Amino acid sequence: MIKNLHSRRGFLKGTALATGGILLSLQLPDAMRTRAALAASGLSHFVPNAFVKIDDHGITLIMPHTEVGQGIYTSSAMTMAEELELELDQVKVEAAPPDMSKYMDPNLYDQATGGSMSTRSDWMRLRQAAAAARIMMVSAAAARWKVDPSTLKVERGIIHNPATNQQLTYAEIAPEAATQPVPDDVKLKEPSQFRLIGTRAKRVDTASKVNGTTVYGIDIRQPGMKIATLALAPVKGGKIASMDEAACRATPGVIEIVKSGNDAVAVIGEHMWAAKQGLEALAITWDSGANGKVTVDTIVAKMDEASKTQGVVIRNDKNAQAAIDKAAIKLSAVYQSPFLSHSPLEPLNCTLHIRADGAELWVGTQVPVRAQKAVADAAGLSPDKVIVHNQLMGGAFGRRLDVDSIEIAAKLLRDIHYPVKMVWTREQDMTHDYYRPYYYDRVAAGLDASGKLVGRTHRVTGSSIYARWAAAAFKNGIDPDAVDGAAETPYDEDAVLTDYVRQEPDGMNTSWWRGVGPTHNVFVVESFVDEMAAASKQDPLAFRRKMLTRNPRALAVLNLAAEKVGWGEKLPAGRGRGISLQFAFGSYLAHILEIEIATDHTIRLVRSVIAIDCGITINPDTVLAQMQGGVIFGLSAAMFNSITLTDGAVDQTNFDTYRVMRINEVPNIEVYQIHNNEAPGGVGEAATAAAAGALANAIFAATGKRVRSLPLADALSA
Repeated sequence: MIKNLHSRRGFLKGTALATGGILLSLQLPDAMRTRAALAASGLSHFVPNAFVKIDDHGITLIMPHTEVGQGIYTSSAMTMAEELELELDQVKVEAAPPDMSKYMDPNLYDQATGGSMSTRSDWMRLRQAAAAARIMMVSAAAARWKVDPSTLKVERGIIHNPATNQQLTYAEIAPEAATQPVPDDVKLKEPSQFRLIGTRAKRVDTASKVNGTTVYGIDIRQPGMKIATLALAPVKGGKIASMDEAACRATPGVIEIVKSGNDAVAVIGEHMWAAKQGLEALAITWDSGANGKVTVDTIVAKMDEASKTQGVVIRNDKNAQAAIDKAAIKLSAVYQSPFLSHSPLEPLNCTLHIRADGAELWVGTQVPVRAQKAVADAAGLSPDKVIVHNQLMGGAFGRRLDVDSIEIAAKLLRDIHYPVKMVWTREQDMTHDYYRPYYYDRVAAGLDASGKLVGRTHRVTGSSIYARWAAAAFKNGIDPDAVDGAAETPYDEDAVLTDYVRQEPDGMNTSWWRGVGPTHNVFVVESFVDEMAAASKQDPLAFRRKMLTRNPRALAVLNLAAEKVGWGEKLPAGRGRGISLQFAFGSYLAHILEIEIATDHTIRLVRSVIAIDCGITINPDTVLAQMQGGVIFGLSAAMFNSITLTDGAVDQTNFDTYRVMRINEVPNIEVYQIHNNEAPGGVGEAATAAAAGALANAIFAATGKRVRSLPLADALSA
């Protein structure tokens, strides 16, 4: 999860997008034109702020966040349509161009989509922008009709004068609205007035995906475009030792061979098959370099050693270690979470056309400003000379928060002056990922004679994503994401010690992954809470309830999930249920998973019950879809997946060795939502983080075996 990178106060001083009032003072050139100038130019654009555009073609949301399948285009369009008094089908969505001054996420301090932050960041500013535009249009209509604006009504983007039956469309009044002052104080709707927010709505991108007209990055076609594919050193730091350029050039359809340094080479062809065959004909041999003997075992051995040293203290309340030393019941354990790949359905790709005076980039990216800069730097251009066309993405899960693939493509193609689509094969995508870090956690706890928690310690050892991706946020040796869910839990805790040991793995790049810190910390904490319950001979549900006297929202989701699953009823032999509870990404979530152990010791997932309180809900169907997809993603990883290395090279190359849960393996998933008017929380990563702990606890309930290392599918046969 990505959090604030600087102080809130500093942000408010430094940007025009921090609050609605400041945002609405930002007017684009169209909004500054006079009515006469607009009429003279033949234009009727009304662009009162960075997010709203109204013209003869309709109403457009300039979307600050990118669509990676999470449904944000629909939710944000609903948010804007609500305050503009439109229906959802009247709103078009357009990806924002790279522009930090207008589209920086106020919580991420970057023009970025991640951390389940989009709705949380846009909830107020999109509503304020839309409401301001509506007020300006109503004011313009009132001025034309010489009436009080409060007497006018708006419905489906049409302004009505009930007294005279006059009406104007938004497009008709747009030129005059541009002359209106931007309101300083915008009154937003109360939740009781919502027509769209909170209702089930069909996604705005469903039809094009169903009929095949959606254009993802990998679908881009440009006049004169050629196709390229690349090979990177299998071992980080490796170099090309030899290759057969003559054989490659003799391959039908091959146009060119391009290199970047001595660790990346691409073949450009008339089509993908020619490029792929040419690359194989190159018959590259590699010098593995310094990381040629790295394995996961060598990495873990170093982590184990590092974890024995004191880390940077994150939280230290009431001398937890002393409380544990005096406790009637003492527990300690080591948990391990493996490297994980993103491997979205759409492998990495981008299309580049680099010219002497500028460049164009067609790509699906979560960070358009960084993508623009990557091309500019590689091509020797200023960023304003690089046009970015941000495409819909066939999945990302955090992978497209990095721009390494774009940077590599730009370096390879900087001297090629026709459009080239660079496509990574699945094998290159999986073996050159920026992986979810491996984590090594040492935990301990003490309980008194009555089974009450008196002290807990948690030392997280692992890579720091912040130190590389957002160095300004890596302060005093603390990576906020690495300890997210470890330092603060939903439970009543008075004596807690949490520290962090940074240990970078040899030969591996690490980065954001769907949930990152919470995906491992919730697994560790919730598994260990179950261990505490077992050690004190208490029911796992009852034990948790006793520790939730200060957190009614957490208790509510736990109780709801327990009620819906029928906790306490007798289960058939070989079955077990496991609980996972969390507060992460601004949302409260309880997950209870029921499993069955087959006679061959395999695990069958039977039933997944999720209760979520994500505050005010824009589209309940989006929440449902994210819970379903997120828990399947998380259970796939927890059951089957880890990235391993042999002689420094990643072993897993495709979905035969890096498993995705198959449809017949998916449990029955039930999702229950608690609706309230609290600030919206994130949902894109929440269910993923809730998967592994529930699974591990269900295994213990069914078998009595405690498993502390992921993945878990083979745990019972080990």
